[in-house]
Amino acid sequence: MRINDVGGLQGFGPVQVDEPEEQFHYEWESRVFALVRTLLRSMGVTLDEFRDAIERMPPADYLNASYYERWLAGLCTLLTERGLVGPEELA
Repeated sequence: MRINDVGGLQGFGPVQVDEPEEQFHYEWESRVFALVRTLLRSMGVTLDEFRDAIERMPPADYLNASYYERWLAGLCTLLTERGLVGPEELA
C-alpha cells in the first residue's frame, strides 16, 4: 500500500470544499502543468506512468506537498529515470 491509497482510512477530518478559484495559484504551477503535458505527448509517457512516479514519492514528502509540487516531483522522477537530466541538474 502506498501513502496515496487512503481508501477506508479514518482520521483525516472532513473534506473541505473550497469555492472555485484560479487553476494556478503561482506562475510556476502553470509551467509544471505545461511541462508535464509536453512530456506526456512528446515522450510517450502514459498517465499511468506519471501517476506511478508521483505515488512513489516518500510518504512524508507526499503528504506535505501541494498538488503541483507532486506533479513536479513526478516530472523530475520521470526525467531522471529516462536519463534526460541528472540529479545534480535538478538540484
